[in-house]
Amino acid sequence: MNRKQLISRRNRARRSAGSNGFTLMELLIVMAIIAILSLMALASISMYTRRANGLSAVNSLQKIVQAEMMYSETYPANGFACKLDSLGGNAQAGPPSPTNAQLIPPDLATGFKQGYVFSITCTDKVTSNNVDRYNGYTVTGVPQTVGKTGDRGYCTDETGQIKYDPAGGTVCTQNLGQ
Repeated sequence: MNRKQLISRRNRARRSAGSNGFTLMELLIVMAIIAILSLMALASISMYTRRANGLSAVNSLQKIVQAEMMYSETYPANGFACKLDSLGGNAQAGPPSPTNAQLIPPDLATGFKQGYVFSITCTDKVTSNNVDRYNGYTVTGVPQTVGKTGDRGYCTDETGQIKYDPAGGTVCTQNLGQ
């Protein structure tokens, strides 16, 4: 084999190997595009998480309303419960009682569930035979961090109608379309 043919083969091998790879600039562009697409996906995931938390809050309010109805039927002298932990309770602590009714799940009885904070405020108190009876209540569920864990605040009362505050607070004026 002569020298010219050998150099020619080497040049062809170099050209074919070099043209099959990517340049650093091409790899950086591809990585930048992937990063942009990932950021767009994270934004939509955050939005879906807030919506899911909001749906969970509405569902939790419905459970609390049902538990309040059952509580008032089971303990008519007390009326409605004024604390979430009264509606909850530990089954190992003994049979249900007005302070341990065991009507809602333990996670909801703590007042914190899926990015929302729940609370009950009792209204219309009547005292009879040294026992306070509450004939009304308001339940609120607000995001722990508005815009991050949820967007709306939700409220309901003994009527069971759920309303919401688009600002994430407790000034619930808009009816929830159900």
